This record gives sequence, structure tokens and C-alpha cells, in this order.
Amino acid sequence: MASDAPLQVPAQQSSLSFTQGFLLGQLSVVILIGAFIKFFIFGEAPSAETTAANRALARSHRAREHRRSFSINGAVPASHKLDSKRSSSNVLRNPPRLTTETILAKTYYNVNSHQPESLDWFNVLIAQTIAQFRNDAHQDEAILTSLTDVLNGHQKPDFLSAIKVTEISLGEDFPILSNCRVHPLEDNGTGPEGGRLQARMDVDLSDFITLGVETKIILNYPKPFTAVLPIALAVSVVRFSGTLSISFLASSSRPAESNDTSAPQLAPSTTPTTLAFSFLPDYRLDLSVRSLVGSRSRLQDIPKIAQLVENRLHSWIDERCVEPRVQQVVLPSLWPRKKNTRGPPPGEEDESKGVNPENVRDVREEARREVEEERRYHREATRLDEGLRRRTGGYEMPGTMPGMMVS
Repeated sequence: MASDAPLQVPAQQSSLSFTQGFLLGQLSVVILIGAFIKFFIFGEAPSAETTAANRALARSHRAREHRRSFSINGAVPASHKLDSKRSSSNVLRNPPRLTTETILAKTYYNVNSHQPESLDWFNVLIAQTIAQFRNDAHQDEAILTSLTDVLNGHQKPDFLSAIKVTEISLGEDFPILSNCRVHPLEDNGTGPEGGRLQARMDVDLSDFITLGVETKIILNYPKPFTAVLPIALAVSVVRFSGTLSISFLASSSRPAESNDTSAPQLAPSTTPTTLAFSFLPDYRLDLSVRSLVGSRSRLQDIPKIAQLVENRLHSWIDERCVEPRVQQVVLPSLWPRKKNTRGPPPGEEDESKGVNPENVRDVREEARREVEEERRYHREATRLDEGLRRRTGGYEMPGTMPGMMVS
């Protein structure tokens, strides 16, 4: 019996340690939930001015680092080098070497004294194009189908259910471009003749372009559909302002790459002429994000969700069309072609030139009658020839001229 008494002490200690661990675990879960509610749901996002300044500073730093690394390396990629050994034609005259200074001199443009242009005429053309796009989008709802397909594509995360577009507003105002100026841009030998011209203009858009969606966040652990959280989100572009850079990259030929030295040399590949555009890092994008989370007791306009959406949209723009990255659009051929010709029908064209349509119609009727009479004459001649052949029983000798009969 004396040996059984010490065995009760470890049982009390293990029970006490289990209670302490359980209380500590519950306390840590409560602390995590409280921190999540405080900093994620009820936390206040930084001011728009501070966020915009921090983003502009980070983008400027990335652009400076890119230019510094490019100037240190200094090597021109092999893909940008022109094939100096390609054959030249003796018929085509070699044009004089064109530089940015030559182009500016021939177009009477002085980059130092020329005043920035307002681009009022270009704003009118852009406004007409955008207005037509908005009208087409309202008629056939093609933009609704396209957005639904894109949002529910293969890049959609697995924890989201089908995304439904609930609101689309293409806005009512138009972007205003102003303060356009042209200046040479050094290309470090990658462009035509070692440099090209670049146009920079200020862009300002104050509008309310909105996209609203609904979806559900699905928790599939530890089993599928463990929890489902409905969420509604509406993102609106309130204002965009920045500096747009536009330049042309002329077409060039470069040798085709082939690893097989014994194979015949391929024809050099041609890079088409492209329009390159990008925004300077100091652009400003103001967004309005509305959110609604939950099914019964709903949380509205959570600041952290708005911050996450804004960061994702800014990253999407920075990765595509903010310096040092550029977007290139292939330009179509501007050579006049018959299939691209548009105009009035031949009758209307003659009438516009002062020709009487009645006279044109009479001439056509007379020409048609002459053609019919000629066809009738040939049919009569063929019928007479066949009748003569049957009466004489002759035959046509091979190798003779057509119509020569031998009896």
C-alpha cells in the first residue's frame, strides 16, 4: 500500500499541465482572432496622399535602378543587332542616314523653343472613339460576356466559386491629353540609327468607371465546402493622371537563329513597326472600393480589402506599362490597297463627277445588245457548219485548221 501513494503525484501534475496547455491554446486563439478583427477588419488604411507618395517613390527607385544597370552593362543584345552581311540591292538607292536631328530639322521642330501643344483636336477624336465603343457595348453586351469569361478563366483561384458580374459602368467623361512635347530619346544603339523620338503628354481622367462582382470564398479543408463566405465587391476608377510616353520602333531585319550549322541559312526575320507606349512612374490612380462580406450579418467596406485590391491593381499596371516596361502595338501596313477602299457605288461616283446617269445607262444597254448579237451570229454559224457536215458526210482531219472539211 505504501508503494501506491507516490503514483498519484504524477497524475496530478499531468492533469495540471494539460489544463495549463489547454488554457494557453485557447488564449492564443483568442489573441489571434482579436488581432485579426482589429487590424484587418477595423484597421484604418493609410491616407491616399501617403499611399500615392510611397508608390511613386518605389516606382522611381525601380526605374533608376533599371537605367543604372543598363548603363553599367552597356552591351547591346544580339537580338537587336542588325545583320550587316545581308545582301543589298543595286536597284534601290541607299537613302541618306536619318538621325533625330535630321528629322527635327526637316520638320522645323525645335525641342528647346517649341511650345507644348494642347492636343484639342486629338481629344475630340479619342472622345468619338470611346463614345462609339460605349454604344457598341450597350447594344450587344459583348463586354459583359468577355469580362465573365476572363474572370472565370483558368487563373481563377480554387477557393473562389463562379464570379458573377453585377455592375458595369463605362463612365460618361473622356480623357484629356495636353502639354505634348517631343524630344530625342537615346536608345543605346537598340533603335534605328542609335536613337528615336519620343512624345510625352499629360493625361487626366476624372470619371466613375465601375466594375461590380459577386462570388463566394469556399473553405475546402478538412473536407470540401467546410465553410462558404459570400462576398460582393465593386471597384471604381475615380481619377487617373500621369504622363504618357509614345514612340515608334521602326521595323528591322535580323538573322534567323539556327543551332544546326549544316542546315541552309534561313532568311532573316523581320520585326514589324510597333507603337511603344508607357507611363512615367509618377502617375496617380484613385480608386473607390466597396465591399460586402457575409450572408446574414454583413460587414461593409472593410479597409483592408480595399487596400489589397488597390495594391493588386497598381501592381498589375506597374508590371505592364510603367517605365521601364513598355507596351508595344504592331502597326498595320499603311500602303493603299484595293480591298481597303471605301466609297460610293459606280453610279453615284459618275453622278458626283457631273456625268448624266441616263447616258451611262444607254451606253451599257447598247454594249449589251452588241454582245448578244455577236453571240447569236456565232450560234447561227455553228448550226450551219453542223448541217453542212451532215449533208456532205465529211470529217475533220486531225491536225488541220478548225472548220476545214475533207470529203
